Amino acid sequence: MDLIAAVYDDWGIGRDGTQPIALSADRKFFREMTRGAMVIVGRRTIDDFPGRKPLPGRVNVALTRSDMAIPGFTVCHSPEEAAQLAKSTEKAMVIGGGSIYRQMLPYCDRAIITKVHAAPQSDTFFPNLDESPNWKLKEILHTGVENGIAYEMCIYQKEGTA
Repeated sequence: MDLIAAVYDDWGIGRDGTQPIALSADRKFFREMTRGAMVIVGRRTIDDFPGRKPLPGRVNVALTRSDMAIPGFTVCHSPEEAAQLAKSTEKAMVIGGGSIYRQMLPYCDRAIITKVHAAPQSDTFFPNLDESPNWKLKEILHTGVENGIAYEMCIYQKEGTA
C-alpha cells in the first residue's frame, strides 16, 4: 500500500483541517496518482472534500471510530481493517489526514511526498521521513516552481521492501 501527501519544510501538512498552501501542480499530481485507486481517508479530511462527496474515479474508504454511515464511502473502524480491505485491490493509497497517516504508515511500503518549500503555520504534521531510519528517499520524480514556491515530488521507500 502507498500513501500520498504534500508536506511543508517542517513536515507540516495542514492547519484548521485544510492545506494553508495548495499548489495546482500538486493537486493535478494527486489526481493522476490516485485515479482508479482505493483511497483511505479520515472522516475529518472528508469534511475538506468538495461538497464532502467521495472523490470520483476512486473507491473511497473512510477510516473512523464512529459507527455512522458515510454516503459513497466504505467505512472501516481500524487500521487493520482498512489494510485488510486494501489487499483486495491492485492499488490502494492513504490520503490523510494527520492521524490517518500515522495509523496507516506501518502498513505502507511507499510514500509519495510532494515537498512544498514553504513553512506556513501548521497544526498537523506528517512524520519526517528524512529523519526515519525505516524510510529512504528513492527518487525525485519532478521539481518545479509555482507562484514563487519551489516544490519537488518524491518517492520514499520503506527499508526492506521492493
